[in-house]
Amino acid sequence: MSGVSAALRAGDYAATVTGTAGALASLTYRGRDLVVPFAPGAPIPAFRGIVAAPWPNRLADGRYRAAGRDLAVPVTEPERGCALHGLALAREWDLVAHDGVTVAFALDLGPSEGYPFRLRLEVRYALSAGGLDWSVRAANVGEGRAPYGVCPHPYLVAGPSPLDSWELQVPGEAFLEVTPDRLLPLGTRTVEGHEFDFRESRTIGQTEIDHAFTRLRFDQGVARAVVRDPSGSGVVMEWDAGCPWVQVHTADRPAPAPSRLGVAVEPMTCPPNAFASGTDLVWLAPGEEHKTGWRIRALEG
Repeated sequence: MSGVSAALRAGDYAATVTGTAGALASLTYRGRDLVVPFAPGAPIPAFRGIVAAPWPNRLADGRYRAAGRDLAVPVTEPERGCALHGLALAREWDLVAHDGVTVAFALDLGPSEGYPFRLRLEVRYALSAGGLDWSVRAANVGEGRAPYGVCPHPYLVAGPSPLDSWELQVPGEAFLEVTPDRLLPLGTRTVEGHEFDFRESRTIGQTEIDHAFTRLRFDQGVARAVVRDPSGSGVVMEWDAGCPWVQVHTADRPAPAPSRLGVAVEPMTCPPNAFASGTDLVWLAPGEEHKTGWRIRALEG
């Protein structure tokens, strides 16, 4: 459940952030939703707007090895036998700053049996005429090197038309193939000639995506994913090389759940199952900090 919430407003933008999971509950531009919203004080559906830390995406069987030990965190996706989206999503974060255009929440995470490390996490949202800047800082305030990864989880909304009619552009030259049953990594393959080739903007149609893209194209240090409605409105999400992966999900849900409401765009510091594979995993030494961030802005029709 969502606890404390904070409203932000700057120019034509407005946003609401909640203390639960440090989540982005809503973001609008001239009254138009840029993300699929949820009501503060209600359950957060489908991980909308959360901060996924200290790992993004899935960890197979919740098992990994660190600090010379075999460790296990709770399996939170039992149908696939995975620990999903970290440990911070079910926690209430503390409000530490709010001035109407910026807000910051902080969380002391760990140690626990499955994650015997202590992190201080801080999420900061800053709204301006240029959009929403969203950043996460992690500090190792405990002992021993701590494994770490992070991503945001917004579902972008291009406009009023059905998702199938939206155009999508993703700057990934390769994507991570996954097992069909558990969505666990098998290996990367090029998008060339594949239905996941969205390097140039094109209509999504009936394509279903729940995959991580990599080998990202950075234009002057910035990667961009774009969703655009046939009306011309849309949303851009931008990030830097601190996130060499991006998970894209067309939010397909089995009936009767609402399906394909938005496109999840999740810039990630590491791929799924990184705690087990070690791929692009961040290791924080005691006293060390890590910071990364993203921007969401509107496209006008």
